[in-house]
Amino acid sequence: MEVASTWSPPPPRRLRAILERLRREYGRPAGRPHRAPIDELVLTVLSQNTNDRNRDVAYGRLRETFESWHAVRDAPVEEVEDAIRPGGLAPTKAVRIQEILRALGDDDLGWLENAPLEEARAYLCALPGVGRKTAACVLLFSYGRPDVPVDTHVYRVGTRLGLFRPGAPLEEAHDEMLRLSRGADPHEAHVALIRHGRRICVARTPRCGECPLRRVCPYPRRSG
Repeated sequence: MEVASTWSPPPPRRLRAILERLRREYGRPAGRPHRAPIDELVLTVLSQNTNDRNRDVAYGRLRETFESWHAVRDAPVEEVEDAIRPGGLAPTKAVRIQEILRALGDDDLGWLENAPLEEARAYLCALPGVGRKTAACVLLFSYGRPDVPVDTHVYRVGTRLGLFRPGAPLEEAHDEMLRLSRGADPHEAHVALIRHGRRICVARTPRCGECPLRRVCPYPRRSG
């Protein structure tokens, strides 16, 4: 059991209060929009089922091997696969990356910066294999758009804190984060919850006795 079954949607001020406590613990994360949405799309595909180091090695090799995204798109899939092998699942990811690049054609996605958020998200989610988390990564990290990616850490921490309905599907969790982050910094919300999930609120044995959120957390398994 994660939280009590009497869950009700919390107000946005709850997330703001959580972020204030996490800010005192971890500081305010730095980050500015990089305005490279295709880079972010590919990076997010490479991040699936691997760690950040392996993802970055695979991405670096891909950029060193090919001079442009068009070159990646048009290359034999085996060459793309070889370049990204350190990231794991290379056969699957190579196909997916090329499918996305073919679907984009010559679209550099620059229009996403000023398009209505729902329209921008829907376009990204219509690309091959792109879901809400990947779309949110592109919108947030490329252009600072107010969409918060819900990965495994954000989902676990958010559920334990009562931000999400227990057992909620990821689509619902993304909608909740979109609602809760109004009036908050979406980049800080994403990064702070990930940091907390990696350092304290880990999956199997959360370190509740050391948690800066223990006084406001409904998660029942307390260690202190």
